[in-house]
Amino acid sequence: MDTEPETQMRQHTGAGEKPREACGIFGIHGHQEAATLTYFGLYALQHRGQESAGIAVLHDKGIVAHKGMGLVHDVFDMAHLEQLHGKSAIGHVRYSTTGSSILTNAQPFVINHRNKSYAVAHNGNIVNAHILKNELEEAGSIFQTTMDTEIFLHLFVKNLKYGLNQALLETVSRLKGAFSFIVLTSLGEVIGIKDPNGFRPLCLGKLNGKYVLASETCALDLVEAEFVRELDPGEIVIISEDGIKSIKPDQETKRSFCIFEFIYFARPDSTIFGLNVYQARKAHGRCLAQEAPVEADLVMPFPDSGTYAALGYSEASGIPFEMAMIRNHYVGRTFIQPTQSMRDFGVRVKLNPVKKLLKGKDIIIIEDSIIRGTTVKTRVKSLRKLGVKRVHLRVSGPPHRFPCHYGIDFSTKGELIAASKSVEELKDFLGLDSLYYLSLEGLLKSTGIENPENHFCKACFDGLYPVKFDEDLSKDCLEKG
Repeated sequence: MDTEPETQMRQHTGAGEKPREACGIFGIHGHQEAATLTYFGLYALQHRGQESAGIAVLHDKGIVAHKGMGLVHDVFDMAHLEQLHGKSAIGHVRYSTTGSSILTNAQPFVINHRNKSYAVAHNGNIVNAHILKNELEEAGSIFQTTMDTEIFLHLFVKNLKYGLNQALLETVSRLKGAFSFIVLTSLGEVIGIKDPNGFRPLCLGKLNGKYVLASETCALDLVEAEFVRELDPGEIVIISEDGIKSIKPDQETKRSFCIFEFIYFARPDSTIFGLNVYQARKAHGRCLAQEAPVEADLVMPFPDSGTYAALGYSEASGIPFEMAMIRNHYVGRTFIQPTQSMRDFGVRVKLNPVKKLLKGKDIIIIEDSIIRGTTVKTRVKSLRKLGVKRVHLRVSGPPHRFPCHYGIDFSTKGELIAASKSVEELKDFLGLDSLYYLSLEGLLKSTGIENPENHFCKACFDGLYPVKFDEDLSKDCLEKG
C-alpha cells in the first residue's frame, strides 16, 4: 500500500483489512532546531504510526517531553515546539494494538534514575518480554505501562553500573525479537540500536555536520539530511560531542530483514536494506505479469494499495494502467464510526469509481496483500454492480498464512483468511473471476539481491520464524513498541 501520510487513514479494529506496523522513530544530536527537525522527521514517518506522537529533548534541566494522541500535526503546534528547546531530540509515532490506545503508552518514554534522565523510542516487538518482565518484577521493578519498550529501560539502568557501552551491550543481549531503538541521555548522547537480525529499518544521516537517525530515508530527505548508511544488524551507534562511535556484536546473526516493508509498510520514496521501495514494488508487479498473465482492458489499483506494483504489471503486460477509483483525501478514519453500517459507508465515501472506465470492462486489480478479505469482497461486489464484466485480482506478495510475532499486528492465524482458505476457495469467497498471488520465489527474485533467501524474514508466508518464541506466553498482556 502507498504509505504517504495523507493516505494512511487505515482502520483500527479487529475487522481492519490492512496490517499495521508498530512505530516510526527519529533522533538528532547537537542541532539548534532539534525539536522542529524531529517534528518534520515524524511527519515523514507518519505512515508508520498514527495513534500517538511524541518528542523528547535534552533541556538545560534534563530531558523534557511532549506526547499526545493523534497525528503529528494534532499533537504539536508552534507553542509546543518553542517549549521543547534543546540541541538533541528523539521522536516517535505509534500504532497500538487493540485496547492500548492510551496516552500512558505513548512514546518516547522518559525516566529519571540517580539524578540522570533517559528517554527511549522503540519500533518492533520483544518476543521474550513476558519472561523479562516477570524477572524484573520479582527483583522489585515497578512498571508504569503495558509496553515491552519499558523493559529496555529497566534492564538498561540496572546495567549502568558497568558503564554506558557495556550497559547497552548487556541489555541488548537479553532482548529477543525485532527492535530498533533510539535513546537520549541527559549527558547528551543520542544512541541508535538495531537488533541482531536487523528486522526493522534504521538509518544514519548527517545535516550540517550533525548526525540524524531515522526509521526511513524519506525522513532524512524531508529535513535535507544526507544519507550516510543504514545501521548493521546488531549495531549500536553512540553519538556525542566527541563524534560517533559504533559498537558491533562479536558474532553475526543471520539477517532477517522484514520483506513486508517492501510490499507494504515503507514509503515508496525510501531506500531500506539497500533497495529503493518504489523500484522494488514495480519489480513485484512485473514479476506478477510474468507469472499470471490474463487478458483484460485495464490494470488498476485501489488507491493506494498496490499502486506501484500495478504500474509494473502494466509495464510488463502492455495492458493500460488506469486510476479507475478516485480517493477522497479529506475523509477521516473510518474506525471511529460507532456502527458497522457507518463504517461501510465510510469506505464508500473514501473511494469513488470512474464509471465510464469500468462499465463493461475486464479489469485486473493489483493489491499488495489480503489479510482478512472483508474490504476486498465489498469492493468486488460494488464493481459488479457497476457493470464490470470480469474481475481478476493479482496480489504482489504470497498468501499470509502465518501470524507475525515481530511487530506487525496480525498475531493469530484466525485473523488471516488465507490460513483457512485455499486460493480457489478465496477466489469464490471474494467473487472473483481469477486470483493469483505472487510466488515467494518471484517475490525474492524481484528484490534483485543475490541469495535473497538469506536476507529476509518471510515467516508470515512460510512459517519459518528466525527468532524462537513461546507461542503461549507471547500472548501476554504486554504491547508491542
